[in-house]
Amino acid sequence: MIFGNKILDYWDDILRDLGTLVAIPSVCGPADGKYPYGKEPARALDTALALARSYGLETQNVDYYAGHAQYGEGDENAIVMAHLDVVPAGEGWDTDPFQMVEKDGLLFGRGVSDNKGPAIIALHCLRALKEAGIKGNRKLRVVFGSGEEIGMDDMTHYFAKEQHPTMGFTPDGRYGICHCEKGLLRFQVSGEASPIISHFEAGTVVNAVPYKASALLQCTSQDTDLLRQKISSIPAFSLEERPEGLFILSQGKAAHASSPENGVNAAANLIELLYSVFDTRLGSFFTWIHDAIGLTYDGSLYGVSCADEVSGPLTFNLGLVHADAEGANFTVDIRYPATQKGSDIIAILRERTEKAGLLFHLLYNDEPLYLPKESSLIRLLSGAYEDITGMPCTLYSMGGGTYARQMFGKGVAFGASFPGFSSHAHDCNERASIENLKLHAQICLEAMYRMFISE
Repeated sequence: MIFGNKILDYWDDILRDLGTLVAIPSVCGPADGKYPYGKEPARALDTALALARSYGLETQNVDYYAGHAQYGEGDENAIVMAHLDVVPAGEGWDTDPFQMVEKDGLLFGRGVSDNKGPAIIALHCLRALKEAGIKGNRKLRVVFGSGEEIGMDDMTHYFAKEQHPTMGFTPDGRYGICHCEKGLLRFQVSGEASPIISHFEAGTVVNAVPYKASALLQCTSQDTDLLRQKISSIPAFSLEERPEGLFILSQGKAAHASSPENGVNAAANLIELLYSVFDTRLGSFFTWIHDAIGLTYDGSLYGVSCADEVSGPLTFNLGLVHADAEGANFTVDIRYPATQKGSDIIAILRERTEKAGLLFHLLYNDEPLYLPKESSLIRLLSGAYEDITGMPCTLYSMGGGTYARQMFGKGVAFGASFPGFSSHAHDCNERASIENLKLHAQICLEAMYRMFISE
């Protein structure tokens, strides 16, 4: 029996509810009273749980870190994990990023693909199972997170209070099944202010390639002339003489930190330009960025490049840079191969940073995820995919960190995107194919149905 096709009966409701969620600019911010990520992510969670209750589902809000909708009973707990927080909209949109727009078979808006679209679809899959009266062998939950984009500590808090999963998946990758996720490591380096750069700003989140960087310089007219000469044929840079100093702007291209080679790092490019004029006059902090990072994205200059057959090479993203009169810091996002140990990479990073006279701060280290292809969950999800699509379900690894690594070795990333379609997630004009979303919805419901009733 193929149950997944029934989700198409709910398509109009799915689009309506998704539009409601996209309209909430649920970018994580500072804690605000009882809201750990600010009011907007909390509003998104309240909205999703209210929708779930309107469909007759049980709900639980775990201190606004996360919440869930539930159907069924039993000692075991199968879950689908999605997140309602989004990255900042950024610039360059052709439409309002917080108004869902349908055009030419596509949906546009921040979160339509990452990850509000899959979250709403999972909610309606749960609703479809309830309204069909399907009896299962365990609880089935759709878990809504509020802090996935800033490190996933929302799930640390959630699972400290809620039951751990028996099995599950997160629709926050692509099809087939991601059975291997690289380790995720983030660190920050801080140092003294620069005698030349009175202010430097680049990046909005560490897990994206910065698309814009700016610097305010205190320099001579000869330095200004040399900078003008160097950028004269490079449209990515622009100069403006201001009363407070020489302002320089660098334009790049955003990309996800797991694939920095797909972007153009505005911060790294600007620092390389400045170093070509000022050399070590930039000070130890910016000189170190030139020496240890440069324009690379594989960690080779920092001494940590590596690769394996299962998950590919280490990626290294200079995501945030800030400097002012008080000091300077940069933050890096690393995705390292599944066969490597984070502790070994951290040791090298710390030693090299401190040897350069700078301070090293480890922010986060999440070890890799790996489920063998013979596992029962892989077989179950593969069967759901193949029966809906008629195509074989492939296994792959990825550098992106998903909620799967929060499932205690019991879950994987499964959908929601398909190879060959670019959703522009973490970039302007984020989009989702309606045809693809409908196919994902059928696969998602079939997979949830099988998790629910399997012995």
